[in-house]
Amino acid sequence: MGQGMNATAHPLDPLSFEETGLAAQAVRAHVGEGGRWRFASIELREPAKDVVTGFRPGDSIDRVAHVICWNCVDGKAYRAHVALADAGVTWEELPEGTQPNMTVDEFHDCDRALRNDPRLVEALHARGITDMDLVIVDVWNYGHHLIPEAYRGRRLGWVDLWHRGSPEANPYANPVNGLHGIVDLNAMELLELEDTFVVDAPETMGEYVPKLVPGQELRDDLRALEIVQPEGVSFTLEGNLLRWQNWSLRVGFNYREGLVLHTVGYEDDGRVRAVAHRLSLAEMVVPYRDPSTDHYRRTAFDVGEWGLGFMTVPLELGCDCLGEITYLDAVTHDSQGVARTIKNAICIHEEDNAVLWKHVDPVAGSEVRRMRRFVVSFHAVVANYDYIVYWRFYQDGNIECEVRATGIMVTAKFPVGEPPPYGTQVAEQTYAPTHQHFIVARLDLDVDGEQNTVVATQSEVPPIGPDNPHGLAIVQRATPLRTEEEGKQDYDWNTQRAWKVVNEDVTNGFGMPVGYKLVPSGAFPPMFDPSSPVLERAQVIGHTLWVTPFAQDERWPCGEFPVQAAEDTGLPAWTAANRSIENTDVVLWYVFGLHHVTRPEEWPVMPADVVSFWLKPFGFFDCNPSLDVPPNQPKHGAACH
Repeated sequence: MGQGMNATAHPLDPLSFEETGLAAQAVRAHVGEGGRWRFASIELREPAKDVVTGFRPGDSIDRVAHVICWNCVDGKAYRAHVALADAGVTWEELPEGTQPNMTVDEFHDCDRALRNDPRLVEALHARGITDMDLVIVDVWNYGHHLIPEAYRGRRLGWVDLWHRGSPEANPYANPVNGLHGIVDLNAMELLELEDTFVVDAPETMGEYVPKLVPGQELRDDLRALEIVQPEGVSFTLEGNLLRWQNWSLRVGFNYREGLVLHTVGYEDDGRVRAVAHRLSLAEMVVPYRDPSTDHYRRTAFDVGEWGLGFMTVPLELGCDCLGEITYLDAVTHDSQGVARTIKNAICIHEEDNAVLWKHVDPVAGSEVRRMRRFVVSFHAVVANYDYIVYWRFYQDGNIECEVRATGIMVTAKFPVGEPPPYGTQVAEQTYAPTHQHFIVARLDLDVDGEQNTVVATQSEVPPIGPDNPHGLAIVQRATPLRTEEEGKQDYDWNTQRAWKVVNEDVTNGFGMPVGYKLVPSGAFPPMFDPSSPVLERAQVIGHTLWVTPFAQDERWPCGEFPVQAAEDTGLPAWTAANRSIENTDVVLWYVFGLHHVTRPEEWPVMPADVVSFWLKPFGFFDCNPSLDVPPNQPKHGAACH
């Protein structure tokens, strides 16, 4: 049921296959002959909000591609805006030292180049690894503070190595401890090979594919589970516009965030009320909390360094998705600017989710409604880790974002008699280090319009006294956040702190400002010393929530170019001006994720670890908006009430 994102009927439609190729061709014509060019990114330059809100079908669209590229010969990086109507190019050289995002091609080119390097071959032979076809070279970005002085100014990667026990075996079961390369990624040259061999590799069972697991027998007591909708699905898809159960939204996609949801609204009393202009995951910071030789450089910016869009994988019916599924293809490109299509990149479906609401009255009897929810999802594979992102929409006006982390944990070996201090043993002389996944959701909410204010809410217990003699009272305190400094907020479990986005110019039937509430979960502190370079590079993780006034080009919380960046040019730079965030167009940057203390039960493949947050209507409606949901009609004519 694949459907391509090739129509350009709306200003927010992602670049098509043809537009991506046209943008690359225009840039190649602009730079001319000479040099060795790589394209880091080609995406739609999203139009201003007034262009989107003012657009009507049939209007002409000025489509612009935003391109980042660099010349491998001199390392200089450039930004180009390509007007797709006439291939006109606006060209800008980026500041010296700017390193664009890593590319999939670099990952594979580095693997091919190093496996033929005689120094690496010799070091592996000394460890008894002689079949280079079984070796995996895994390249990571260098943090600026760790770059050796002799190599500053170069586009650097550091590599660790893994090897398969057989051609089909799991490479991440067998780390090559104490062997790491420093690589010039422009020249694809091994600059230095660090060999700090400590531990002989033990025999480790790290296989998860059934035929490779010794003595593995699959369970045989599961019966078929089929999800069918004989009358078809309840949603409509017109180009990239989705409608379901009063909800409407547009599906977007780009190289960096992957799935993006635009112009989310809810139809109420015959009109579509705005909820959000744009929802996405803008960064994912994954620091490994292990200072040992094998792991001290291991801090990933999975969105900013690699891009979830580039890492998105095709989905399969019956495996990744179950039921009546509609798929959307997505368009990305390689580092030569050649467009490529990811088939079945986005999964769209409905699913049952138990009871929506119910009450049993002794006179009127039972009244119950089943909960139906609408899901838009995608899967990204970033080396050893797999991330599955679900955006779910509910009939009662709720929105849920859920992220599941699965895949293979990074491991290392440790000597006999010396238990690992920074992780958990998961196999023979093998441990998986403790690490963290900080996910940053960018929530551009427009609750019944753009003029919004964020209010911090928390529960407080008044002291026992004449008005509260039994200590039963609990009150809600609401504090409007008026400046960016006040908008830096931390979760407080003791007071159940949360945040409402309200529109003070629109009131509900009770005279209250309409609003949506961000209900946090999976929030945890960074647990870094304030002087830590990791925290300095990713200051966003220092708070659960940041609030900024909307600015068209403020998209990346750790800066547009976090690769080898000397400083964080994102949220800390923007919020230094301490701008007003009261009764204006606000953006919320919500930090949640997984504090991953590893377990033996997560080896050799990790059952999905799940984290989510909710956006819940709070005074947006005057009563339960799902009262009009009809009861199910079970088979054989029975009534459900």
